[in-house]
Amino acid sequence: MQNTNTNPGISVVIPNYNGKNLLAKNLPFVFAALKTSNCPYEVIVPDDASADDSADFILQYYPEIILIRSEKNSGFSININKGIAAAKLELVLLLNSDIKLSENYFAGQLKYFAHASTFGVMGQIRDEATDEIVEACKYPRSSLFKINHFKNVAFNGKADAYTYYLSGANALVNRQKLVELGGFNEIFSPFYHEDLDLALRAWESGWKCYYEHSAVCWHAVSATIKAHSSKKVIKTISTRNKLLLHYFHLQGIRLYLWAVITFLSLLVRWVSGKLYYYKAYLLFVKKIPAMRSYKQQFITTAVAKRQYIPFITVKESIIRALDQTFKMQQK
Repeated sequence: MQNTNTNPGISVVIPNYNGKNLLAKNLPFVFAALKTSNCPYEVIVPDDASADDSADFILQYYPEIILIRSEKNSGFSININKGIAAAKLELVLLLNSDIKLSENYFAGQLKYFAHASTFGVMGQIRDEATDEIVEACKYPRSSLFKINHFKNVAFNGKADAYTYYLSGANALVNRQKLVELGGFNEIFSPFYHEDLDLALRAWESGWKCYYEHSAVCWHAVSATIKAHSSKKVIKTISTRNKLLLHYFHLQGIRLYLWAVITFLSLLVRWVSGKLYYYKAYLLFVKKIPAMRSYKQQFITTAVAKRQYIPFITVKESIIRALDQTFKMQQK
């Protein structure tokens, strides 16, 4: 791609909840990367009612940061959407507070936004402790029902590579398209699977997501959610949201068969001792009316714009494109 869009502005949105130490550690790298990019920028931190003096730390040491304070904790989607609403520049970097950016992080990503169809791009994420790649190009595995079935592929060829979805930890996206999608679906609050849902809604709206291997950042693995929630709570909410994800994106006979199989599997879960699954399923059932309404509105809007692409078509097209890209890399 040729980058005809020089120096687009970048709004960095870093959702925070009791992440004072992570902010102190990683904000210098954020500003270093922004300055190296030669792009206009702003940094926005929506704070989700932290109790660790995060807000006071920002006010004292980073007065240039736009701080959005909430009186009560609402969860990731609701909190980050407040930051997205405050963003004013062309691109938005959705960034976790436990991510450390490389100095040239933006250099290879800006070219993708020369294409009107680009929704966003993500770079590779390495484990800060081991320097091993933990997230890269998301390659969707073939499956009749499973939506969250993919593998990470550290593709480093010269050709542009799609990615099934953009990790919510380091997604650089087009602000206008992000706002048009309504940001993250707040039904998924407090956490998990909202980034996969966002990217799939972008794909289903006719836009594209890319992976750029040269953009490197490091992740302090498990430094955020697991520090504030028990394993049981995480497992329950994650399962509920996985069910919601499938309900939203599957359609027709696939949705019907998935719903039947999921219900019948409750007995198997009981026998195997996975009792948390029952609570997750009940929470899912309670959310169905809200998700059904959200789904209908999304499809109606996309169809009216003549750009709606069903999930199964999206998945198959990504697989074909990536297979072709990998073949080119091997030549």
